[in-house]
Order: sequence, then structure tokens, then C-alpha cells
Amino acid sequence: MRIGAHVSTSNSADLAIDRAVEIGAEAVQVFVSPPQSWGFKPLDEKIAADFKAKAREYNIGPTVFHAIYLVSLGSDDDALIDRGKSSLKKYMNAAADLDALGVIFHLGSHKGKGFDAVKAKVAAGIQDVLSESPDNVYLLLENSAGMGNHIGSKFSELGAMIREIDDPRVQICLDTQHSFAAGYDLRTPEAVAATMAEFDREIGLEYLKAVHCNDSKPEFAGAVDRHENIGEGTMGIGAFEAIMANPAFQNVPFYLEVPGFESKGPDIQNVDLLKDIRSRVSQSA
Repeated sequence: MRIGAHVSTSNSADLAIDRAVEIGAEAVQVFVSPPQSWGFKPLDEKIAADFKAKAREYNIGPTVFHAIYLVSLGSDDDALIDRGKSSLKKYMNAAADLDALGVIFHLGSHKGKGFDAVKAKVAAGIQDVLSESPDNVYLLLENSAGMGNHIGSKFSELGAMIREIDDPRVQICLDTQHSFAAGYDLRTPEAVAATMAEFDREIGLEYLKAVHCNDSKPEFAGAVDRHENIGEGTMGIGAFEAIMANPAFQNVPFYLEVPGFESKGPDIQNVDLLKDIRSRVSQSA
């Protein structure tokens, strides 16, 4: 279980590794283009080489990419769908260039039509993306918090998507805050065990390849996507002790997406909190 964080690639992608080292992160998540824009600049070969060399030197990994937020494969707008697929293909190929584990992807909205109405369309879009993607990079579907018409707040929907797409490159990133907001309790060992038993029934624990580790600003089942620093939210430290002690998470990398104690994003204090919990639960195992 490696403790990672979302870090900036500002000025040069390889600087993400330097920023990870500064806060003690053992793995990184990055955007390689502005998350609210369609613009994409191919990675410079030297920068990609420097990124990989630094990652090896400091033993940072695995690396994951987070896809941009504009992708909406369930849209009625074919042009928007095409732009989303193009963006994901670029990200998947860039991930291979940096030896990344994969690309984490929000499934977007069903626009009020319901999950069943868009399942086949979204799956077909993902299959198209994978047809022009490397064989050694995962596309990780991320669970949503249940806001509005977002797809994937229920484990059953994620499991249905995996079966519909039917490609071993499709895996899961579980966000702790999104799960909690969607009504999956994680505050006690018993609650975590029940939640992960449902995950196993509906999806399969073997598909869990990454965790977004975030406390929650909203109350339980609030259906709102708002992250908080570890131990400062409505989940509390006990939740992360229970999560990190559960066998389902033992070999899965954790990536912080918290606001930071100085509101500058994931920081050494959050990283150290998780490392301390990891140490304590491993000693008590």
C-alpha cells in the first residue's frame, strides 16, 4: 500500500516527481493538460525521459493520470462524444509514454435518461477508446458521489459497465469521499467490511487498482462531491484506520486529492497522517 498524492505538472511534467518528493509521497497522480480544457500538448520526449528517470531514482510510483473533466460519453451531442474519446485516447497513449499504471476517468452524466438508457452508448465509446490505446495501460472507472445524474455512484453500475465493455484493461478507482457521499459507510471496520463485500459482489475486488483517499465535507449519504483533509471531515480518522486495515486495500496505491492544510492541495501533513495510520495498522495486524 503506497501513499501517493495528486501533484502539479506546472512548468514541466517531470517536476511532479520533485513535488512528490517534497511532501513525502510515494506515488503520483497528475493531469497532463488543463482539466477544464480540450487543449492537449504532446509530451516532450526529454521531459518524459526525465520524468521516468526521476521516478526510478526516488522510487515514486505507480503513476496515474486523471482524465479531464469535460468527457461525457453519454451525451446526445455526437461531437462532444468524439472530443471526449479523442481526449481519452491521447491520455492513454501519454500514460504509456510515462510508464503510468493508467488513466482515471469520470463516467459523466446520463442527463436524466437513467443509467440503463446510456450504458450501451458509454460502453461503446470506451471500447472505441481502447481500440486505439496501448495494451499495457488501464482505463480506471471512478465511482461518483451521486450528484445529479452522474453515472457510477452505485457499485452495481460500475460492475455492469465492466461486463458491458468486456476488456481486461478496464479497472476501478475507488474514491473514499465519493463512496461515503453515495451512501457507502466507511467509518468502522464493520462498515468497511460490508461496503467491500458489496464491491466484491457487484464488481469484484480484483478490479480495484487505485484509491482516491479523501475525507468528506458533506455528511454521510450527502450526494455531494467535496473533499476534506484526512481526519478533518465527517468521516474522521477512524474511517481511514478501518479502510487501511481492511485486506481489500493492502496492495492498492492510495492517492490524496485533499485541499491541504494550507489550501494548496495535498501536503506533507496529509501524507504523514496516512503513513502513520499505515504503520499502526500493519503493527496491529
